[in-house]
Parts: sequence; C-alpha cells; structure tokens
Amino acid sequence: MKALHFGAGNIGRGFIGKLLADANIHVTFTDVNQVVVNELIARKEYPVKVVGADCVTEIVTGVTAINSTDPTVVDCVAESDLITTAVGPTVLKIIAKTLAQGLEKRVESGKTSPLNIIACENMVRGTTQLKEAVFELLADDIKPQVEQFVGFVDSAVDRIVPPAEEGETDPLAVTVETFSEWIVDETQFKGDIPNIPGMECTGNLMAFVERKLFTLNTGHCVTAYLGNIAGHKTIREAIEDPAIRREVKQAMEESGEVLINRYGFEREKHAAYIEKILGRFANPFLIDEVDRVGRQPIRKLGPNDRLIKPLLGTIEYNVANGTLLKGVAAALKYTNDSDPQAVELQASLQEVGVKKTLAHYTGLDENGKEIQQIEALYGQF
Repeated sequence: MKALHFGAGNIGRGFIGKLLADANIHVTFTDVNQVVVNELIARKEYPVKVVGADCVTEIVTGVTAINSTDPTVVDCVAESDLITTAVGPTVLKIIAKTLAQGLEKRVESGKTSPLNIIACENMVRGTTQLKEAVFELLADDIKPQVEQFVGFVDSAVDRIVPPAEEGETDPLAVTVETFSEWIVDETQFKGDIPNIPGMECTGNLMAFVERKLFTLNTGHCVTAYLGNIAGHKTIREAIEDPAIRREVKQAMEESGEVLINRYGFEREKHAAYIEKILGRFANPFLIDEVDRVGRQPIRKLGPNDRLIKPLLGTIEYNVANGTLLKGVAAALKYTNDSDPQAVELQASLQEVGVKKTLAHYTGLDENGKEIQQIEALYGQF
C-alpha cells in the first residue's frame, strides 16, 4: 500500500506518518520545508523519541518525500491508496487544489481502486470540510466517479508533539508522548479498511471528536491562558501550579458534564480520562511552551472550537460553566506580537471593547449573561 502524507512537521513525522510506516505502508511525505524533504529523500528514515515512564528512540523506516510545490505531487495523489494530512486547519484549503487535480488525473486514467483520504487535524469533521473544498474545484463530470471510488474519512487525533528540543540539530528528530489516539469514522471508507495498528474505528465518531476537543484541547488551552497570566513559560510549569491545576480540572469537569449528557459517557470512566489528561500535561519529558499552545486565540474562540463549543453545551444542558467562562476571559488576555491572531484580538479589544469583540468572534449574544460574566472575569485579571 502506498500512502501520501501532507505535512512533514513534528506531528506528521511523529504521529501519523509513524503509524503508517510501522504498519509497513510506504509513506511519501510532502512539505514545503526543503531541508526536511531533502533529508527524508537521502536517509529514508528518521528517529522518534517516545517519552513516558520510559524513554525510547524508535527509527521510522521506508519513507521518502517530495516538495509540496513540485508538480508531480499531483501524480502521487493519482497513484496513492491512502492520503493523510497533518498540516493545520488553515492549510487544508490550500492543498485542496492539488488533491482536486490529482483526483481528476486518477479518474481520467481509468483507475477505479479505492482511495481514502483522512485529514488528521485538530478540528471537527476536518475531512468533510476538506471534501467540500475539493469538490468546489472538481469538474462536474468528474464528481460522480470521485464520489464512487474516493472515501473522505473524518477522524479524531490526540497526541502531544512539542517543538524540537533546544539544541537539537537533526532536522528530522521528533519527540512524542507515549499516549496516542487516532479514531476514524468506519462508515466513510471506500473498499476495505486498512489494517493500521493504532488506528481505531468507530461508528460514532462525534462522541470521540468532542471528548477530545472538550477535554484535551479545552484543558490544554485553559492551562496555557491561565499559565500565561501567572507568568509560567511551559504547560508543565502551569499545570504544576496547584491553583491552575484545580481550575483546569474544573473546566474539564464542566465540559465533561456536556459529554455525559450528550453521549452517555460513564461518569467514573470520564473522570479517569480527565486525570490521564492532567498527567500528560505534567509529563516532565515534554517541554511545551505556553506561547505555542495559546497561539491563534481567534480560532480557539470560534463557536465550534475548544472554548465556546463546550460552553454552548453547558448552556444547552443547564450545567455549571463558571470556569469555562474564566478560560474564555483568560484567552482575551493572551498577547503575542508574533501571532497575527493575537495581535488582531488585542486590537479589537482596544477598539470596540470586550462585549463586541466576544460577540464578533464567538457568536455569543452581546447582551447575554455569558458575555457579561466573561467581561467581569476579564476585569479581575
């Protein structure tokens, strides 16, 4: 089996690409970083440091790469059996053009074997959104064949992959935590589902998408934003602050009530899941900076993302949300001159104030009690 993976960054190499290669699938990475591409072509392998109770370095083999700007990426799309991505939500629409061209070439060549595409991104139903972008670019006469032979498979992914360690000189070296979770919607595949250890199939993907979004992602960004206010530099430092740990846990418990009401998760098992997440944040071998986790606050304040979506759920089920509201207020305090979204957010706060800024970016009612509470909490920091 041949797989094409868009994104040869740390997540691409350390998580999805590794699982594919470990399953004896031939992986071609495509990326704009020519240094990484050249190294992958020359070495055809790279080291992954897996850190937890024990630390081991595993060598991923049987891989190669191609620059994303190379026209022959279109040929790779046409010839692949599986395509995965780890490029970030904003880049999905950019690669849609290449995918559309490759799928058209595949159809025109008469190839009818199944192809499955899986976007492995921190977003809800990311592959479905990618499919919409691709289909906007396909010729009308091609769409029926693509619909017949190409599966667009939504997934939920969870693995903490921090930036390269300070002083690391190998451009391919990557560090990952022991824990990983890759859950795919088994109802969306075309043909046989590939046997990839570490990829779990489910017929109820949204339960796991929201479990991860409302727990790992919500907890991660609340840790970052409260840690930023307290002057902590890393997620580990922040979560080891007893006051922050208590509030992060409370925020995840509030979002957890939504999951328990919506999907019937068992309360005790979900409490154990929360404790596991808190333990992952405190992993001494993962140096993850608060600034990195807090980046792109506008996206994180979107109505379908990790702060507002669980908050809307608490409103729907009429359960407590005081700490989630505090997490939203803390996000408004995030400043980072190198992050365009942080700069835009602070400019909006200066120009129109808290209420209008929140209403614009979150979709919450400007005159509703939630925005009033967030504004009050914002003033207390």
